[in-house]
Amino acid sequence: MPFVYILHSNKNGRFYIGSTIDIARRLNEHQVGKSRATRNLRPFKLVFKQEYDSIIEARRIERAIKKLKSRAVIERIIDDGIIRLKRE
Repeated sequence: MPFVYILHSNKNGRFYIGSTIDIARRLNEHQVGKSRATRNLRPFKLVFKQEYDSIIEARRIERAIKKLKSRAVIERIIDDGIIRLKRE
């Protein structure tokens, strides 16, 4: 099942957005330091996940969120419990 997920770093309070077809495996990779982008930000807490029909759609949503570069948008997604982005 494809997911978009948001992690929160307990070390510095930053968020990390990702997508995967195997969320348990991917979270484990983040926690043990296998992901170069997040290796120095461990430990993490999974604060959000949303399932999609395809990995292509999940990756498109991941890129759209990252492109916004907005902590306020990420916090709204977490608070609302759903990703709501306007279609381009």
